[in-house]
Amino acid sequence: MAMTGAGDLHVTSSTDEPHIALSYHLDMVETRPIVFLGASYAGLSASHYFLKHVYPHLPNEPEVQYKAILVDPSTKWFTRHAAPRAIIKEELMPTNLIFHDIEAGYKQYGDKVEFLQGRATAWDESARTMSIQKANGESQTIAYWALILATGTKATSPLFSLQGTPHTEVESAIRGMRGRLASAKDIVIAGGGPAAVESAGEIGDFLNGAAGWFSSRPFHPKAKITLITSSSKLLPQLRQSLSDQAEKFLNRVGVDVRYNTKVYSNVALGDGKTKVILHDGEELETDIYIPAMGVKPMSGYVPDHLKNDKGYVVQNDSTLRIDAAGPRVYAIGDIGTYSNDGIMEIINGVPVMETNLKRDLLAAHSDPNGEPEGEDRLYVREEREMQIVPVGRSRGVGAVFGWRVPSILVWLIKGRDFMTSKAHEYVSGEAVKKEA
Repeated sequence: MAMTGAGDLHVTSSTDEPHIALSYHLDMVETRPIVFLGASYAGLSASHYFLKHVYPHLPNEPEVQYKAILVDPSTKWFTRHAAPRAIIKEELMPTNLIFHDIEAGYKQYGDKVEFLQGRATAWDESARTMSIQKANGESQTIAYWALILATGTKATSPLFSLQGTPHTEVESAIRGMRGRLASAKDIVIAGGGPAAVESAGEIGDFLNGAAGWFSSRPFHPKAKITLITSSSKLLPQLRQSLSDQAEKFLNRVGVDVRYNTKVYSNVALGDGKTKVILHDGEELETDIYIPAMGVKPMSGYVPDHLKNDKGYVVQNDSTLRIDAAGPRVYAIGDIGTYSNDGIMEIINGVPVMETNLKRDLLAAHSDPNGEPEGEDRLYVREEREMQIVPVGRSRGVGAVFGWRVPSILVWLIKGRDFMTSKAHEYVSGEAVKKEA
């Protein structure tokens, strides 16, 4: 959908109805917005990659201007992979290491990009427009020449992910948990994936300490910690021997694991405790209950016919286009069906998506229906084991490209600082400074 205006694209709002507003000058210029929805790993990587490696190759013509628009409800990026340690204590994971200013990283591009704080509420793929609810509550509709969905997934608890809201909600949840952990005597954590295992390990290490050299459990545990999973093993993406090793490491910090058990519901009690009700009717009363099981795609704005029964956006898992949504529409990261909800799918998927985006934009520059020449670049799923999971502050399990990773290397790769030392590279675009 071509639009006519000049200079920068300015988004405004109306009290009567949402609309698209552009600045006009005497010299008419067609502005073609490239809209990125979401500013987490996927959105940051994709937008920086576009501005560094695709935008410079687009035709530089006075009458046609391309502009990247990045949309996210939060002005700060939350490094969710560091949450298991962040919930423990400020000194162990300072707040400034887990929240990073988004806009600062885009100043290097000048007026080629605009950041819009808001969340997508409705998508009209036939009109090629997206309705946005801005942070101030106003509604706005923006048109797009190309669209990249990167809104990702959200966890059950705000401790582990942004919930389509400003970062202050997560920050408040983390600070509240830090205050409660200090005096907790009984803790229940639900889930068997990395977030649950890592959180249980960090809490156990903090409250109970680790077992001695010739012991399998701490001598004087301060808290009873129970990890409940509906699966028959921990960390389902890893082999059984690594799952078993993870349980042994959890036992060393005073964590017990219950398998094949589902949490049916939980009820907050008046004394600050929580009643956790299991699928068989058993009730557990605990000081702290942490739901750390599963994620859901943040796709409420996506029309139903573009999603599968789990809410993920159906796309071509090889080209990463959303073919049913019209030309120049893509999904990257956890929101799409190509992903296993992992960082590797983002790292490997961004260059594929950007190559096809570049080809599509060049083909459509003079003719909106133009077809790119040659073959698409195709995404190939990595089927080998790829997961690194710290269990406490000194141990962990994992595999890379199918090879088992020794515990000390798990600590070096992730357990030392949960990779927060690399976070600035995603905000600044350094992570994608080289074209893959």
